[in-house]
Amino acid sequence: MDFSREIKAYAAKNALEFGKADSSKILPKLFQHGLQKEEIKEIMPQIQDIVKTINTLSPEQLNELLKEFGKYAIVAEKKVPGLSELPEPHKNAVFRLAPYPSGALHIGNAKTFVLNALYAEKYKGKTLLVMDDTIGSVEKQIDKDSYKLIEEGFSWLKIKYQKPILYKSKRIPIYYKYAKELIKKDKAYVCHCSIEELRENRAKARECSCRQFPPEIQLKRWEEMFKAKEGQATLRIKTSMMHPNPAFRDRVLFKISDREHPLVKHKYRVWPTLEMSWAIDDYLLKITHIIRGSDLLIETDMERYIWDIFKWKHPQVIHTGLVKIEGIENFMSKSKSQKEVRSGKLSGWDDPRTWSLQSLQRRGIQPEALKEFIKDMGLNKQDITAPIESLYSQNRRIIDATSDRYSFIENPLELKIKNPMKIKPILVKVHPDRKQTREIQVKDIFISHKDFKKFKGKEVRLLNLFNIKLGDKKPTAEITSIENKNIPKINWVSEYVKTNILLPNGEITKGIAEIAIKTLKKSEILQFERYGFVKFQNEQKGVYEFWLTHK
Repeated sequence: MDFSREIKAYAAKNALEFGKADSSKILPKLFQHGLQKEEIKEIMPQIQDIVKTINTLSPEQLNELLKEFGKYAIVAEKKVPGLSELPEPHKNAVFRLAPYPSGALHIGNAKTFVLNALYAEKYKGKTLLVMDDTIGSVEKQIDKDSYKLIEEGFSWLKIKYQKPILYKSKRIPIYYKYAKELIKKDKAYVCHCSIEELRENRAKARECSCRQFPPEIQLKRWEEMFKAKEGQATLRIKTSMMHPNPAFRDRVLFKISDREHPLVKHKYRVWPTLEMSWAIDDYLLKITHIIRGSDLLIETDMERYIWDIFKWKHPQVIHTGLVKIEGIENFMSKSKSQKEVRSGKLSGWDDPRTWSLQSLQRRGIQPEALKEFIKDMGLNKQDITAPIESLYSQNRRIIDATSDRYSFIENPLELKIKNPMKIKPILVKVHPDRKQTREIQVKDIFISHKDFKKFKGKEVRLLNLFNIKLGDKKPTAEITSIENKNIPKINWVSEYVKTNILLPNGEITKGIAEIAIKTLKKSEILQFERYGFVKFQNEQKGVYEFWLTHK
């Protein structure tokens, strides 16, 4: 399918809006015109070529160009690049980051944290980091190492927040105080009903018998709750049993858990729920803006219900749609990653299969690229699907100019040259946009098995070397000429070292790379020509280990 028309239109519009077209902004637009993810690799060079041409045009020429595109002929209004404006005043704004420490931050849940931080920067407000470490569920437990991992993730993203860090697990007595206030106001009660009884009551819009006791008795039941067995009692909010959403009816505010907490051990047994703790903290910490996922709508409604009981001013709450990242086939939830890290199935939280911030950093993704990727999505109201290639495109723009080029061959095959010629060492540019060169000694020649299979019997050019005609069956070749002809070009390696590349799905690509990579420094990012960008990890027993950044 030909997308050249759409690419030109969106590139011209992008150039008019921001002064210069950016290829990373064009790709996501094409998915609404039928682009399939398997076509991304093929379409990217075309986008980059068109963007390069578009950026040579004047504003007048861009407007003329847009007029040719029918439904795309929207002459762009001049606007300030960046985040959209929030709908309410922003003086002395206070935002919050509220990670639950069950694992490292990953590409999925980083979105709301980054948006909160970006808006705090935009309005010169404050950002608080509050570890949302109430006890959680059996299925989603707190991981002690997560506290440090979360701090590392924010540090990598260069997200600034006020010190000291706050921990909900150390604020439990504050929540107890307001639990008593709710009971005294006859707005909460201790419930001993089973889950089955509760479900039946909710379904039939029937009040629980536990709800009928007056506040003075409820306060005694609250004190008794601290000695009760796990699962024997909960503190519930009083709502209308006619509320249209059964899940909103008499929701739990506190529950009993005997599990050990990583920070406070067994100091507390009665733990607040997310909406109870945040209803109190959002008021006490003077939070003015809350940006959170649309999966927390009912929790927001409950917070507002509690704020109204205490007659507290509401912060501005903005719900943003969830994001599915297209192109991540084996993305794991934090709870699943936690289990597999503990079991040893994953090498650690920086294993590429977790898609954690640590893994992205180790692969060579730049924090600025991830922040731009999230900024482009913005405060989407609906759930959206964002292609991972959009992140890669942002990252490619940042690392391309500084990434030297080297040769790598997957599944190598030695070529037997039938008419060998004496070849002096050749000079190869380390980067197409720089004059610097590297000398390569040409001895034995290796190409990939894939290229031999694809071009056998045909004439091809060995990059920067000479033209050859491959044998029909065996890995042989004859030198045909030296001039750079318009024929397929393939990569090759002469003197080499063994090389492994770890892919994001955990698989390993094995091959050989030119001997020059022996001079690389740890964590250096480079491009294996016609393969992709990689980050050097280490050398083990003569094998050079890399992680794939992206193609």
